[in-house]
Amino acid sequence: MSDYNVDCIVIGGGVVGLAIARRLAMAGLETLVLERNGAIGMETSSRNSEVIHAGLYYPPGSIRALACVHGRRMLYRYCTLHNVPFRRCGKLMLATSDDQRPKLKAIFDNAVENGVEGLSWKTPEEIRELEPDVACVAGFLSGETGIIDSHAFMQALEADLQAAGGLLVLHTQVGRLQPDGTSISVTTTGGDAMEVTARYVVNAAGHGAPRLAAQTSGLSSDAIPRQWYAKGNYFSLTGRQPFSRLVYPLPEAAGLGVHATIDMQGNCRFGPDVEWVEREDDLSVDPDRAAAFYKAIKVYWPGLQEGSLQPAYAGMRPKIHGPEMSQPDFRIDGLAEHGVPGLVNLFGIESPGLTSSLALAELVAAKLGLGQETKEAAE
Repeated sequence: MSDYNVDCIVIGGGVVGLAIARRLAMAGLETLVLERNGAIGMETSSRNSEVIHAGLYYPPGSIRALACVHGRRMLYRYCTLHNVPFRRCGKLMLATSDDQRPKLKAIFDNAVENGVEGLSWKTPEEIRELEPDVACVAGFLSGETGIIDSHAFMQALEADLQAAGGLLVLHTQVGRLQPDGTSISVTTTGGDAMEVTARYVVNAAGHGAPRLAAQTSGLSSDAIPRQWYAKGNYFSLTGRQPFSRLVYPLPEAAGLGVHATIDMQGNCRFGPDVEWVEREDDLSVDPDRAAAFYKAIKVYWPGLQEGSLQPAYAGMRPKIHGPEMSQPDFRIDGLAEHGVPGLVNLFGIESPGLTSSLALAELVAAKLGLGQETKEAAE
C-alpha cells in the first residue's frame, strides 16, 4: 500500500522538470516533484551558457525547432511578467573563411524556415561596427537571441509551483516505477524510503532518465535509449571584456562550437567544447584544454591574449547519441510511444532545453491529455 497518493509526480528538479510541474499544478493537479539533489537545478540546468536560443539550427518541424521558437517567445514573456533578469542582447553568427559561406547561408535559411524573427545579414564592416574585435568574412545578426539568469528563472518556476499547491521534495532518489494500468507507484530509496502512487508520472531526470526508464516495470527495452555523456568545458576571460553580444562560429560535431557568451554582469566566457566521457559526474575542467580554446577563439577574435583564459566550469549534455552519430530529436515519449498509461519519459533534452522548457511543459501536458495552454500557464 502506498504511503501517499497524488495526481502527478515529476521526477527531476531541473529547469525542464520544474516547468512541467508548474504547468501540471496550475492545471489544478496535486503535483509532487522528486529531486535527488539538495537543491533545484544542480546538474545540467546550472552548468550551461544561460543563452536564450532563437531557433537557428534545428531541423524544421522537429520538436527541438518548434519548442525552441515557441518556448523562446514564452520565456521572454514570462521573464518580463515575473521580473526574471534577462537581456535580448543578440548574437552574431559568423563565417571566418570563404568556404564557410554556404554553411552560414544554410543556417540562415533554416532559421527563416523555423520562423525565427529578427534576422539580418551584416557585412564585415557592419559587424565590426557592432563588435570591433570580431574578424569574419560574412555574418548575420540574430536579434532574438538573449541571455537569462537561469537560477532566478528556476526560482520563479518553483515559486509558481508552490503557489499552485505543488510540493518539491529534495534529497530523494527514485528507485523503481511500477505501473498497474491505471496508476503508477514510485518507490524511493534511502533511509526515508517511501512509495507514492500517482495517475501521471513524468520522468524528467535528465542524465538519469534512461536509467530510470530501465527501472520501470513493463517498459520495453526498445523504448529505452542508451545514455551518452558529452562534457562541455568553459573558460572565463580575465582582463578587458571585448563583446556586448554573443559571438558564434559555425557549429561543430555534437556542439555549437567554442563561442563567446556574456553573463548578466557583462563578463565573457567561452565554450562549451565537446569532450566525450564515461561518467556523468566527470565535471572537472582540464587546464590543458585551453590550448584548443585559444586556437578556436583566435579564428574570430585574433586579439585574444595568451594567458587570459582561466578554467571556469563544465556541464554535461544528456545525449542519446554517441560520437559520429547523427543528432536525434528531443524525445517526449507517452502512451503512443511506449504503451504505458500515465507515463511520459523525456530523453535527450540538451540544448535548447532551457529555452524550450515552457513549451516542453505544454507538450507534456498534451501527452497526458490535459488540453491546451491556459493563460495562467503562459504567464
